[in-house]
Amino acid sequence: MIAPEAATADPPSIPPEVSVAHPSVDDGVDMWRLAAESQVLDVNSRYAYLLWCRDFAATSVIARLDGAAVGFVTGYRRPDEPGTLVVWQVAVDAAARGHGIAGRMLDTLFDGVDGVDHLETTITPDNESSVRLFTSFAGRREAHLTRSELFSGDQLGGGHEPEFLYRIGPIKQG
Repeated sequence: MIAPEAATADPPSIPPEVSVAHPSVDDGVDMWRLAAESQVLDVNSRYAYLLWCRDFAATSVIARLDGAAVGFVTGYRRPDEPGTLVVWQVAVDAAARGHGIAGRMLDTLFDGVDGVDHLETTITPDNESSVRLFTSFAGRREAHLTRSELFSGDQLGGGHEPEFLYRIGPIKQG
């Protein structure tokens, strides 16, 4: 799931001080905080973010501005399709939104994972900014994008909207 406010269509101007790199275990708490502060992401436990940073650092990134964490993207390779990078969560701190950080993190992540040529994510129907983020990514990469329902609201329960699978590819790495 992607925080709606995390996405921008095309990167406007990214401050040069923003760095994007793979996270370390020490970044797990910042990622948990950013997810919680988004007020829209399904927030996992701190423990889950720490484990994510340990086990999936190579398929995730964190953005920093002047040393402070301002965003992250978590992802993993699909076990039955290792050429596909699945993006699970995208978050950008409210104060850093509108500068193309989400798009830059997505580009940096995809280009840094060897051997992938497809990207998948799920998006709820009301999350227009995430639709723009991933549609823009597909456009920048001149890649085909398909959309289909992956999980129904009934399957997810608790009044959750359905999650639509956005599959992009094949994609050339930049």
